[in-house]
Amino acid sequence: MAKFKECDIKFPSKPPVLIAKPEFKPGEESKEQDKFSLWGAHDPAIYHDPLSGNYYTYCTGAIARKSVDMITWENIGKVVENPPKESIEWVGDTGIWAPDIIKVGEEYRLYCSNSTWGVRQSCIFLAVADNAEGPFIPRGCVLKTSEDMPVNAIDANLIIDEETGQQYMVYGSFWGGCHIIKLDPETGLAAEEGIGKCIARRPKWFDCSIEGPYVKYNPETGYYYLFVSYGSLKSDYNIRVGRSKLVTGPYVDVNGRDMTDLEDYKNEVGYMIACGYHFDNGQGYMGPGHNSVLRDFDNQWYLVCHIREHDFKTPQISTMHVYKMFWTPDGWPVLNPEPYAGEITQPIAREFIVGEYERIKLVPSIPQGVLNSVPMILTEDGKFECCSIKGQWEYFNATTISITYGNIMEVYKITAAWDWQLDEPTITITGKDQHGVAVWGKKV
Repeated sequence: MAKFKECDIKFPSKPPVLIAKPEFKPGEESKEQDKFSLWGAHDPAIYHDPLSGNYYTYCTGAIARKSVDMITWENIGKVVENPPKESIEWVGDTGIWAPDIIKVGEEYRLYCSNSTWGVRQSCIFLAVADNAEGPFIPRGCVLKTSEDMPVNAIDANLIIDEETGQQYMVYGSFWGGCHIIKLDPETGLAAEEGIGKCIARRPKWFDCSIEGPYVKYNPETGYYYLFVSYGSLKSDYNIRVGRSKLVTGPYVDVNGRDMTDLEDYKNEVGYMIACGYHFDNGQGYMGPGHNSVLRDFDNQWYLVCHIREHDFKTPQISTMHVYKMFWTPDGWPVLNPEPYAGEITQPIAREFIVGEYERIKLVPSIPQGVLNSVPMILTEDGKFECCSIKGQWEYFNATTISITYGNIMEVYKITAAWDWQLDEPTITITGKDQHGVAVWGKKV
């Protein structure tokens, strides 16, 4: 077990528990758990309000929550009563999915999907308010799709071109993939006819399974990053990334593959930064996806997604995880493998990195299953051992190490973390190899 006595590392405290996990029957929707906890948080969009200073998430069902620290969350409730009449008549249902928010001047704009399961007869509508907690009043339909169209009008996300100030909306799910369309900054509605430009898609033999596009600009790299979810949200969901110098694409992955490339016979297109995982001595998780990304006011980065406990036999309700996000030297995102617990980015001396770890290499598979950890050792004399693999590790600086074996080199960021499986503080490493395969590790 990891012991950290008399050291300068500032480890996080275990976050307070809002409420014990409620009992529920498989497949049964529980309204009570939406009222009091993060169980049931689905398709979370994270937002840090510059006026109130609060963090907010907006989830399917138009359910909003707020927090002062992204650790303890308070339920606000439903912030959009119903879609506009035009949308309800088009879709034939009042369900509200996957909201996303942007502040334009003094107006808060919430883009919501109105749809039903497994169809393309959908609508993205805009609702507005003068504060982050609403209520948000529907203004009108942004985009409507039908069964005759190659796209599905759900999963909206708003992004602004850093050079021109032009507003865009990325959206889409399955069928013809994810698209980007120009918006009118005055009204917040579509500024062009049609469905926009396709920026990511998947082959039919993968059930065309792609959704939840989210674009974020990193001013330090000069790239726009497209995050998308592959697979089924109930089982093999995983998060992939591509990047582009232009907001409209093309978006390519870490190996230069276009995110619209359909010649993907090995499930390799898209740089995978999260998938189902299981560390020893604790709960495993499956299906991380439909994420949002926050670049906070202090330039710290976070990824928020829904995820399920690992159980393929019994349907599991989704919950929300927040992960600290870091950037590799060559400009790609990596996640702390343990959910956020208030950890501080800080220098960590070499002596504290030496020891035993659990390691997970996020290798794409067909389908994308739950990956189990294996033991790993970093020795004082710079040796690396992982089962039958032997190599070396090097301490670059107080936040970065590398591991090499054979012709593979992996570069990691180091951080303090809370070990949710062992219920104690630890050190985690997160990085990728030169071929774009992510790797996680935690000290035990």
